[in-house]
Amino acid sequence: MVNFRVISEYSGHPDFDGTAQKIASGPLYELSRVQRLLATGDGVVLWTRKCNQDVMALGWDVDDVAVLIRDLKTANFRDSEWCENGKNHWVACDSYSIVRSEWAPHANRYYSYEYFLKFAISVAGSVVLTVSCHLS
Repeated sequence: MVNFRVISEYSGHPDFDGTAQKIASGPLYELSRVQRLLATGDGVVLWTRKCNQDVMALGWDVDDVAVLIRDLKTANFRDSEWCENGKNHWVACDSYSIVRSEWAPHANRYYSYEYFLKFAISVAGSVVLTVSCHLS
């Protein structure tokens, strides 16, 4: 028997098999509420080691991730799923993808970049736990 703990506000129970699992009823969190938490709550936490590495590879920090989340629209929603952080702590996440046009100084032009994000609201309701933030 594997012991695990759900630390997201959405507290359903995953059918545990050790892998991420889709949740059919998404989105689980109202996007406008997530975006308000960035200003009024404790902000963004890069919750997994992989997320930290991916954000650093982009040359970003948590403020840049918060800007990306603020830019999301409900139409950017992809799906919801259970995710784990390697310590038997699980969160129910909503995932989004967004395309942004960004200046590439080395090419002296704009490029379209697609970003993938996956996040949850903490059980306390005050933090956006970011599980993924990387280029698609």
